Amino acid sequence: MSDDRSSLPNDQQKSWFERLTQAFNDEPRSRGDIVKLLEAAVKSDIIDKDAFTIVEGALEVSEVQARDIMIPPSQMVVIKSEDDPKTSIRRVIDSSHSRFPVVGEDSDEILGVLLAKDLLPLLFKEESISNEDILARLRPANFIPESKRLNVLLNDFRTKRNHMALVLDEYGSVSGLVTIEDVLEQIVGEIEDETDKHEDESIQLTDEPGVYLVPALCSIEDFNEFFKVELNEEEFDTVGGILVQQFGHVPLRDEELFFNGFHFRIVKSDGRRIKTIQVSKPTRETSE
Repeated sequence: MSDDRSSLPNDQQKSWFERLTQAFNDEPRSRGDIVKLLEAAVKSDIIDKDAFTIVEGALEVSEVQARDIMIPPSQMVVIKSEDDPKTSIRRVIDSSHSRFPVVGEDSDEILGVLLAKDLLPLLFKEESISNEDILARLRPANFIPESKRLNVLLNDFRTKRNHMALVLDEYGSVSGLVTIEDVLEQIVGEIEDETDKHEDESIQLTDEPGVYLVPALCSIEDFNEFFKVELNEEEFDTVGGILVQQFGHVPLRDEELFFNGFHFRIVKSDGRRIKTIQVSKPTRETSE
């Protein structure tokens, strides 16, 4: 019995990779050329949008540094060695994280990393849990510079079997942390599990007077009502959408601009979408 595939047109017998390769009539000379070819492949139904997103993320990850995606110290959930063990355990439970930097008297004094699963045997102890019990179960911390590129970091995570790295600035102080999930999200997009909470879309006042934290998903309507302004609501629905237009690209952490009488600074961004923005009204001195 003959193979039914022999009766199919040649282009249908070829794999999507072979058809994609055939589409490369001209040799790509840059990463941008490859992206354009992949976009054309999506339009021609050679690959789907999910495959395109993954390939594009893999191409971009080598250009992103740890400083661009790290969680800043203000958002880190840490365990203090001096805290009562019950306080530490409650913090672990409330956060739903799996790994926690443990600090000493100073926030830059990282004693190690505590895994939530390592606490489980302690919960069944007949006697009370002590700080020494917790400190005895710490794993070594993994330190990296802010400039470390994510493709190198991902390889380190794989070979050293680490899932978290503490980021150090040029002075040796802790400037943030990065997890393996943060790196993978640069390639495949946002990863959510059953413990993830949706980002709070409310505007929050910081400890600094006149400075606010605004989630990128905050609606223009809510922003206008809160700050008593009139940003255009016709073209974009969210503050993040307007800022991407103003920047001309998806801005990374610490990029800033002055727009409509406000100073906007990006606090958190994964390179594909803005997450959190710092907003303030500039003084006459800073705006001149």
